[in-house]
Amino acid sequence: MTQTSQNNPAWRRIPEDVADAAVTVARAAGRAVLHPKSTVERARHLPDIVPMLGQAVKPLLTGRVDDWRGEYAYTLGQQAFVYGFPYIYNATLRHDWVTQPRNPSTVPYAPVNHFWHAERLLDATYRDGGCPNNDTLYSAAWVNLGGEPVVLSHPDMGDRYFTFELVGITSDNFDYVGQRTTGSGAGSFALVGPEWQGELPAEVRRLKKAPSPWVLILGRTLVSGPDDVPRVRELQRQYRLTPLSLFGRPDATVPESRAVLTPVLAEEDPLGPWKTLNAMLAENPPPSHHHVLLQQFAQIGVGPGLDVEAQPDAVKRSLIRAAAVGVPLLRQQILSGDWAHLVNGWRYPPPQMGRFGDDFLKRAADQSLIGVAANDPAEAVYLFNFDDAEGNKLAPEGRYELRFPAGALPPVDAFWSLTAYGEDMNLIPNPADRYSVGDRSTGLRWDEDGGLTIHLQSEAPDQEREANWLPTAKKGAWFVALRMYRPRPEVIDATWECPALTRVA
Repeated sequence: MTQTSQNNPAWRRIPEDVADAAVTVARAAGRAVLHPKSTVERARHLPDIVPMLGQAVKPLLTGRVDDWRGEYAYTLGQQAFVYGFPYIYNATLRHDWVTQPRNPSTVPYAPVNHFWHAERLLDATYRDGGCPNNDTLYSAAWVNLGGEPVVLSHPDMGDRYFTFELVGITSDNFDYVGQRTTGSGAGSFALVGPEWQGELPAEVRRLKKAPSPWVLILGRTLVSGPDDVPRVRELQRQYRLTPLSLFGRPDATVPESRAVLTPVLAEEDPLGPWKTLNAMLAENPPPSHHHVLLQQFAQIGVGPGLDVEAQPDAVKRSLIRAAAVGVPLLRQQILSGDWAHLVNGWRYPPPQMGRFGDDFLKRAADQSLIGVAANDPAEAVYLFNFDDAEGNKLAPEGRYELRFPAGALPPVDAFWSLTAYGEDMNLIPNPADRYSVGDRSTGLRWDEDGGLTIHLQSEAPDQEREANWLPTAKKGAWFVALRMYRPRPEVIDATWECPALTRVA
């Protein structure tokens, strides 16, 4: 979830000259392999302002590495950054959501073990990224299970769709409470930390054990429209988080604490991301089967409670470089679509989505960076599309259509919606204040044969088509997400194929 410019983690704000130099280095390295002589000639005329270009090319030309320790630290550091990105990211997210009040009606802000609830549907004033939906009111909480279990309670929800996604510190889901998994009746459910042993009250249902002492709850409660918001807000006021020691005491007050680890920003300390990672790994111990991997990372000062400042200067320089290119690398992985099954330009998620586990690259990019966490496909499938039917990137000046034939709307047991996002993964500002089109949209115009055509463009279409208009970006890259909650099996296994986006102008 991308932060606002003043709250953005520093590793997200890589200076353009550094990024450009890194690209230059990569291209030059490739040329050096194919054309070593011409590369030498070019190197003689390079300005002194790009000294690392020569450092990158020289080993390819000479077969010699002058600083083996730095090169090894850089390659190992890249792997460590990918492995540790969810820890670094969630340290910042947790700190912001617990300690930094900004716009509490739309941006989470609540003490530890307390719910924050959105007061209205998200719109373009929300700039924390993460591809938010415009269909539900969010509820969120950072929960500390290090001392004792915390009980999540909700009232009878009737036939309304709702879900509480339970997420470990690495962005992997470990369980759900909601309409699909635990039913709509009122209930109380125990979130239990990895080390706790004990008995629960008979009326409290035990959930799967959390993989980390700190967990994130992402709740979503369906809103049928603006007039439905007050009813959802009343339900939210009945959601409860209660430490086990206080459960069953109607007069008990849950203590308010905002004591969370403060991440070290790279703008204040270029080794800040690594210091944050080491502190988070100590606070949330990795699983035992990662021991061999962590032994490797320990050689460059990365691991639970380790001190990167104790490393040689060459290693520290390489760690700074690895962190600088880490997020651009993850972003490119997302845009590549390599993680998905491609159908008509739509990226269908793999069955492991939401629980990538030891697939550290997808865990970092396709769960954490693109949206804080990702739902299990059984709960929701999000199809992302960056291209039109011809394989060209969606253009800000372009006008597009998405047409569902009669009888071929997205097959779901809850709801579906189509949303457009800018390249910062935020909703796109538009004068109509419209951010999604879906099965609950009012006034939709249906095609003569019973199909549905959605018009995607930056400017409003003519009045006849405006009801089916989804505003897109006027400048810069943009993409769309088709959300399907409680999708049917044909969505999960990709036998239902979403039509392509067709450019019409």
